[in-house]
Amino acid sequence: MADDRAVDLTAGDEDPIDELARLRVGITEQVGRVIVGQQRVIEDLLIGLFAQGHCLFIGVPGLGKTLLVHTVARAMDLDFSRVQFTPDLMPSDITGTDILDADPETGERCYRFVPGPIFANVLLSDEINRAPPKTQSALLQAMQERQVTAGGRTYDLPDPFFVLATQNPIEQEGTYPLPEAQVDRFMLKVKITYPQRDEERKVLDLALDGTSRPIQPVLGPDEVLRMQEVVRMIYIDDQVKNYILDVVGCTRDPEKFGRKNLAPLIDYGASPRASIYLGLGARAIAFLAGRGYVTPQDVKDVAYDVLRHRIILTYEAEAEETTPENVIETILSTVPVP
Repeated sequence: MADDRAVDLTAGDEDPIDELARLRVGITEQVGRVIVGQQRVIEDLLIGLFAQGHCLFIGVPGLGKTLLVHTVARAMDLDFSRVQFTPDLMPSDITGTDILDADPETGERCYRFVPGPIFANVLLSDEINRAPPKTQSALLQAMQERQVTAGGRTYDLPDPFFVLATQNPIEQEGTYPLPEAQVDRFMLKVKITYPQRDEERKVLDLALDGTSRPIQPVLGPDEVLRMQEVVRMIYIDDQVKNYILDVVGCTRDPEKFGRKNLAPLIDYGASPRASIYLGLGARAIAFLAGRGYVTPQDVKDVAYDVLRHRIILTYEAEAEETTPENVIETILSTVPVP
């Protein structure tokens, strides 16, 4: 779907598309030294990063979610911080707190803010659903506004700021459901599945080998900020925008699109934030594909990860073992493509 109004991505001596291709290969090579497979997951992570969104990774324990996030962060040479969420974790353990301190010269006592681990470019919230909702909500302001308020004062977070959270299935013992407002802050909800047999064999060989494989950074904060700026320049035609609105609208009012059978299955449709993230995610996909414009297929490619946690199903749907993915598949096959 080429368009004469597609943005010219040439900047400086090197086309940022070509530069990204080089950097992407470098990231893949470095991550591949530690991580086997998971190419789609790595691409989703890059989509979230370049679109200035946050990612939530879902999977049972032992699939390497934490290792993957940590490895990619090291390959991007960003200031990295990790928080292990536990039932006794307090909000101030994440955001930071004021402590009573004394001036060494005057002896005058005053409060001084000590930043928490959230003050980093990449925050890994490990097993985020093992902490109670009160602690989970400490991330809300940071994820949306990229600021933290403590002691009546507001502090800006580093730029770029990116939250990567891992979550165990809710059926796992010792987990809490994430509040809807918290889940909606994540741009993408990515499912990580078991590896193929040949991939697991490679994982086994790497583990038994025991040789350390150092990661060489290939991307830094300045490059990330520039890539984010270029992604915001990707052209989206009005027809594609209307397609995004139709896809999201079908989650709220499927009868309008001739899908009465979906109405009893959907309790709540996707929020307006879904429309925004579909557009941003499609832009990032177009950028990764080396294009200066968005196609409807780009929207389809990111739709599952954007919508699966924003479509709330009814008890009837759960009784029929209908999943959000089933609903999204039906919607994408129903809404006319421009």
